[in-house]
Amino acid sequence: MKKKFTFLFAALLFLTGCSTTVQKHTVKLVEMDEKKELSKHFIPQELSIVSLGDSLTQGVGDSRDAGGYIPYLKEQLEMLKDIRTAKIENYGVSGNRTDQLLKRLKKPEVKKAIEHTDMVMITIGGNDVMKVFREHFANLDLSVFEKAKKGYEKRLQEILHTIRNYNPDVYIVLIGIYNPFEKWFEIEELDHIILDWNKTSEKIISQFEQAAYIPIIDIFENKEEELLYNDQFHPNDRGYELISNRLFIHVREYLEMNE
Repeated sequence: MKKKFTFLFAALLFLTGCSTTVQKHTVKLVEMDEKKELSKHFIPQELSIVSLGDSLTQGVGDSRDAGGYIPYLKEQLEMLKDIRTAKIENYGVSGNRTDQLLKRLKKPEVKKAIEHTDMVMITIGGNDVMKVFREHFANLDLSVFEKAKKGYEKRLQEILHTIRNYNPDVYIVLIGIYNPFEKWFEIEELDHIILDWNKTSEKIISQFEQAAYIPIIDIFENKEEELLYNDQFHPNDRGYELISNRLFIHVREYLEMNE
């Protein structure tokens, strides 16, 4: 955020010669030309981010219990010349589905945080899929997921509309979901379901201005590197670091475009 400063230069009174006559000097007010552009790196800005969602936002699997991708992202953002501080408030709750996030959005502290932030990041949808998956594990009929997806679409739209109503100018980032069983089980139906729900999420958020969808499914398709925690479900430290790297690239590009 650029600031303009007004400097007051007062002329000092000097005694001249050996006489007792005092020459009066005019006090001059010098004002910086308000039309002059300051260097974009002159005054680093304070960036505020609110993180909402499920266990990926809470940071389950993070060995430091520091908030998953959040500390990595904060550190990366504060290395940028334009950013003095990056304040990231974590409202992630493990196990949350879209219906539960909708209820939490009504809490005064969450509403207030969104109203006064620059950016909202959301991880949601994975538990919606897993709920159906667990209930129909013995028979993964795609039609069951199609029916459940309709409810997910409606709730996701409501979540985004609620955030936008709280803060018309906030930038919204929706993080995609991944298949935690990719490395251990070849379940084609689940692969298809995850891809389909991600496409749905991307389609829905594309209907909103000042919003973006960030995929992470490809990160966890890497079979050469261990990216999951001991529970083989949530990301480990390295997994969260890679999620942060993906988010950082996008946020940096967004900030550069809006300088």
